[in-house]
Amino acid sequence: MDLSYTPAEEEFRARLREWLAKVLPSLPPKPSPDDWPGRRAYDLGWQRMLYDAGYADVHWDASPTTRLIFLEETEKAGAPYVGANFVGLLHAGPTIAAEGSAGQRARWLPPILRGEEVWCQGFSEPDAGSDLASLRTRARRDGDAYVVTGSKIWTSHAEVADWCELLVRTDAQAPKHRGISWLAMPMDAPGVTVRPLRTLAGSTEFAEVFLDEVRVPVANRVGEENDGWRVTMVTLSFERGTAFVGEVVACRRVLGEIAREARANGRWDDSGVRRRLGRLNAEFRALWRLTQWNVSEGEASGGVPGVGGSVFKLRYSRARQELYDVAAEVLGADALDLERGWVLDRLSSLSYTIAAGTSEIQRNIVGERILGLPKG
Repeated sequence: MDLSYTPAEEEFRARLREWLAKVLPSLPPKPSPDDWPGRRAYDLGWQRMLYDAGYADVHWDASPTTRLIFLEETEKAGAPYVGANFVGLLHAGPTIAAEGSAGQRARWLPPILRGEEVWCQGFSEPDAGSDLASLRTRARRDGDAYVVTGSKIWTSHAEVADWCELLVRTDAQAPKHRGISWLAMPMDAPGVTVRPLRTLAGSTEFAEVFLDEVRVPVANRVGEENDGWRVTMVTLSFERGTAFVGEVVACRRVLGEIAREARANGRWDDSGVRRRLGRLNAEFRALWRLTQWNVSEGEASGGVPGVGGSVFKLRYSRARQELYDVAAEVLGADALDLERGWVLDRLSSLSYTIAAGTSEIQRNIVGERILGLPKG
C-alpha cells in the first residue's frame, strides 16, 4: 500500500501551513475552561475562520488523506482544537453526509461548517454500560413525530448544544440491535433537561440528559426506522477511525517535551525512563502509520473508516495512558500539581480505555470482524 502523498496533497499542506502561520497570531485569548458559553463562541469563531478560508469541508467533502493532512498540520501549528464542534464535525456531520437524505444534508451540514450550530452525542445510558445496544430510551411514533422518553449520560457538550445525535428504541419487541433508530433532536425542545457532570479533571464537558415526552419530527430520523444500529456503526467508525488523529500528533509532541524535561531534571539518567520513552516513540510512530493505513483503506471504500479503527483505538488509548504515566514519573512530586498541564492530561487519559467504546468492546470487534473468531 502506498502511504506517500501526491503533489496535489503536498501543495494543500504547504498552502494550509502558510495560512495557519498568518492567522494564528491574530486569535483572541482562549476563554477559561469553565466558561462554556465563552468556549462555544471561541470554537464557533475558529470554525467560521476555517469556513471563510475554504478549509471547513475537510471533515466530509475532502478525501480522507486531505483530512489527515489537515488534522496533522493544525495540531502541529497549535491551532485551536475543534472543542465544542467535536461531535458535529467528527461524528454527526460525517454520519449525515454518508447516510442522510439530500434535505438533511442541506439542513444540517452547512451550519456545522459555518460555525453556527453545536451538536452533542446522546448514545450512552446509565444502565447500558458498554452494551450500547441495550439502551432503553423509547421513541413512540405519534403521527409525524416520535415521542421520546428516557435518559442519556456522558452526553458530550450537551449544555451548549443546539442538536443531539440521539439513539432511541423504536421497536421494543425486535432483537436489541434491530429496534434502534438514529434521530437528530433539537436541544431546545420541550421536555429536555440537561444536568452537567463534573469529571475527575474538574471539567464539565459531559452531562446527563433527561427526556420527558420530547417530540422529535420523523423527518429528523437519519436512515430507516429500526436501522439505527447500522447508522451508529458508521458514526462509531468515524469516532474510532479519524477523530483521534490530531491527538496522536499531540502525543508525539508531548513525548518530546517529556524527554526534554527528563534531561533537564536528571531523570534521563535512569535507563528505565529512557527505555520507556524510546518504546513510546516507536509506538506513536507505528500508530501514525496505522492511521495512514486506515485512511488509505477508507479512501478505497468511499470515505468511511473500516474496523481497523478499532485496532487503532484499542492501542492508542493504552499508549496515551502509558505516556502520561511516564510523564508523572519524570515530574516526580510535581505530578501532583494540578496547575501543570500534563497532570490534567494524565487524569483525562484515564477515560480513554472507556470512551468511544471500551477496550473490551474493541477486542471483541477485532476478534469477531478481523480475526473471524466466533461470538461469545
